[in-house]
Amino acid sequence: MAYIGRMIKMIKHFMCAAVFALSPAPLLAEGEQAGDFDYYVLALSWTPSWCEETGDDRNSPQCDAGQGYGFAVHGLWPQFEDGWPSYCRTVARDPSRGMTSAMADVMGSGGSAWYQWKKHGRCAGLPADEFFATVREAYAAVNRPEVFRSLPDGIELPASVVEAAFLEANPDMVADGVTVTCKSSRIQEVRICLNKDLTPRACGADTVRDCTLQDAEMDPIR
Repeated sequence: MAYIGRMIKMIKHFMCAAVFALSPAPLLAEGEQAGDFDYYVLALSWTPSWCEETGDDRNSPQCDAGQGYGFAVHGLWPQFEDGWPSYCRTVARDPSRGMTSAMADVMGSGGSAWYQWKKHGRCAGLPADEFFATVREAYAAVNRPEVFRSLPDGIELPASVVEAAFLEANPDMVADGVTVTCKSSRIQEVRICLNKDLTPRACGADTVRDCTLQDAEMDPIR
């Protein structure tokens, strides 16, 4: 019986090893060296969709009526041409609560700013104040189409219309540098690829995830 037990353990060991060997390598890791990346993705979240999906359940002040958030910064994410770093090793000091709270006007809340610094911002290889200044600069450089701020009611539209509106409002951007994502049938985010100097560029193949819905929901700003 002991012999059979050892054989079963050996078989399980080799089966696990075979599965591991056949598994594709992940496109991302964690704990990379800060500053080692190729370009940025500026992710702009449509706040009404985020509030319907997540924010209301969290009682987020960002979702309160009258706050007026439209496309808010979800994050400015350092990217590789294939994959992305996260939770990077850095000697930069973490931001103070005051510093993250000051980002609420473009990122919705200080908590969101802190989380984005912790997971993505450290990877930029910048001090926290410079990283958040870069977030503001990237956000300010993008013309967010005013038509979406003027929606009187919720509408359904092809997701490609949102991309086309951003391209029209930002003539220096290219179609492969702007991607629109959806979640639960709603417009979720517009993601814009930028060089390190924040000039527009085409996205890496793994970043282009265009929503193909023809009837994506887009709720009005509260």
